[in-house]
Amino acid sequence: DFIAAIDLGSSHMVGMVGAKGSSGALSIIAYEVENSETCIRRGCVYNIKDAAGKIVRLIRKLENKLGGARIAKVYIGVGGQSLRTISHAVSRVIGDGTVTEEILQELDQECRQYHPDMLDVLEVAPPAYFLDNQPEAHPVGMGCSRIDARYKLVVGRPSLRHAVTTNMTEQIKLDVAGTIVSPLALADLILTEQEKDKGCALVDFGAGVTSVTIYKDGSLAGLYVIPLGSQLITRDLMSLGIPEKEAERVKRTYGNAIWEKDNEQQMVSVDLADGQHAGELKLSDINMVVEARSREIIENIYARLEEAGVTKTPGYSVVVAGNGAALKNMREALGERFKMEVRYASVRKDLIADGEMIANNPEYTTAVALLLKGRENCAAYTAPEPEKKKEEKKVDVKIAEIEEEVKEQSPAEQTIQTPPAPPKDEHVGTKKNDKKGDKNSTKKGWSLFEMFDKAVDKAAGKVDDMLNEQ
Repeated sequence: DFIAAIDLGSSHMVGMVGAKGSSGALSIIAYEVENSETCIRRGCVYNIKDAAGKIVRLIRKLENKLGGARIAKVYIGVGGQSLRTISHAVSRVIGDGTVTEEILQELDQECRQYHPDMLDVLEVAPPAYFLDNQPEAHPVGMGCSRIDARYKLVVGRPSLRHAVTTNMTEQIKLDVAGTIVSPLALADLILTEQEKDKGCALVDFGAGVTSVTIYKDGSLAGLYVIPLGSQLITRDLMSLGIPEKEAERVKRTYGNAIWEKDNEQQMVSVDLADGQHAGELKLSDINMVVEARSREIIENIYARLEEAGVTKTPGYSVVVAGNGAALKNMREALGERFKMEVRYASVRKDLIADGEMIANNPEYTTAVALLLKGRENCAAYTAPEPEKKKEEKKVDVKIAEIEEEVKEQSPAEQTIQTPPAPPKDEHVGTKKNDKKGDKNSTKKGWSLFEMFDKAVDKAAGKVDDMLNEQ
């Protein structure tokens, strides 16, 4: 048994297969990567046919590593710039009663029946409970006159899920086991319960978008997807006259989220757009472009934290993940603007049994998070033969063996034994005597049909003995 998942990123898509142990810890079995720049923009699939073709190739590559096992269905992560949270509250007047588990289940069912206009509810986060307007983390068994359950619903455009379920299933000819909200799955993989209780935000710097998942008092306070990613920095560097691949290399090698005056006169060798000549750029020019776009992304993140009301919360912290977080001095720039503790993401060790180094690679972390959320077995399953059919098959095989044994008898055993002819009688010759002689001869000799009957009786006897033994 195994779980299969696909992370649809703006720069690449990752297919991964893993298995869970008895404790729930994940062991990574196989993983593969496909470039997705031609079919996914800002976390959303815009070319379904191209994306489906890449997913099919991912599945084939993964199956080649599974030793003959086949993948029957996959989990797919959902992200994209339309993803966000909205608030929804459900209340119940109890009078002088006590909060029970049944009341909480009724509140949850009522919340899940709510469908906002023009939006698709992708996930319902666990609520924050208030008893007579006072927060209470564990309300069961407590008395109150009114209980409020305040939910955060993760919503997006209806086409977001439709693109990876109905349309994608028709193209790849493979069932989708479920859609998982990628930022929430990533937060559960990286953030501890203590960090969520104290207050923490996870910032995932992607190529097309930047996701901000905010927790406060142990509950989800907000989920935002900013349509700005590290690809914008690469495109800004292309304005200096260098091709995209070279701009990406320059960003990773020399890019700095904080402009440093000491490097103002330093020159950097680059390949020009014609691909045949080398040129030089001032490092200060490169960093001026990188810092300007980095500051814009940071300011957008800060605005989301401010909207969630956590910017002035004592002890609040920020965790950064994604390939964009590897930009030089990005953590320092965030700490300087937010006035908070900022750390790089690392997966929780209690959740990974095998493959921790792969899980901590920013390119694969989201795919690992999706596997942990998967519950169904994704392996192709072949039903075993019923026991009755197995017994009938054994009997047929035994009969065939017995028939073969009869065929292999020596020619002497198969020769018809004919008695010697009686002495000639001069009276023999009449028609009556000839008929009588033929009849006596048939009685004394073995006919071919008698031998066949005896062989069949012998085979049937052996079959009866075998069935009696079973």
